[in-house]
Amino acid sequence: MAKQRGIIKLQGTIGDITFVKTKDGYIAKEKTQINASRMATDSAFQRTRENAAEFGRAGKAGKVLRQAIRPLLQNAKDSRVTSRLTKIMMKVIKADATSERGLRNVVDGEAQLLQGFEFNSNASISSTLYTQFTTTINRITGQLEVNIPSFTPKSDILIPDGATHYKVVSAAAEINFEAGTFVAQSSDSAILPWDANTAPALTLTNNVTPNSIHPLFLVVGIQFFQQVNNINYSLKNGAFNALSVAKVSGS
Repeated sequence: MAKQRGIIKLQGTIGDITFVKTKDGYIAKEKTQINASRMATDSAFQRTRENAAEFGRAGKAGKVLRQAIRPLLQNAKDSRVTSRLTKIMMKVIKADATSERGLRNVVDGEAQLLQGFEFNSNASISSTLYTQFTTTINRITGQLEVNIPSFTPKSDILIPDGATHYKVVSAAAEINFEAGTFVAQSSDSAILPWDANTAPALTLTNNVTPNSIHPLFLVVGIQFFQQVNNINYSLKNGAFNALSVAKVSGS
């Protein structure tokens, strides 16, 4: 290990040499390269391998959930949704109290921790749709349902500037995390005006496989539009649309 001399104190990396400041002054050392086979077999890296395996599992689980609700997600997400979802999936996996470390998974974890997850952190469903709604999951029939009582849009929906209309959306997803497959269905209301007239009660129903053994997810969202000459245009590519995991039923 070499020490730096002179008036210029370097920090950082140049080529294979890393310059660092320590309590003994500025030093220069060669970057170390860890052999891939050593990383895969050396007992010193056991914890690293376990963490990497579970992190990879969390990433794949988040990806299949995003794929399942993609028709809605592409209109309601933020730039960090992938990393945020992976983070909560890691919590789900770490809640697995039966599998060994490194082998913990979503199925044996607590999928219910995903309930309340917002796909667009810039617009949560609770701060957009003020009226109370109920959700039900019937595992026997495979029916997942959202029920919204009659409400007044102008007082019960917070809309972004420029919006004139809205619609409520929902989706159900049955996910086999081990195989990376899913069954999904989505539904939505008509595009409705944001006005002071009372909107009728609304029920959105989606179906997956009856008696499924896999986790079931029900998401609810709201999308905004601006109507010009009787044509409805999406508002800013969904930047203000909300989409949330409203209910979860584990396997």
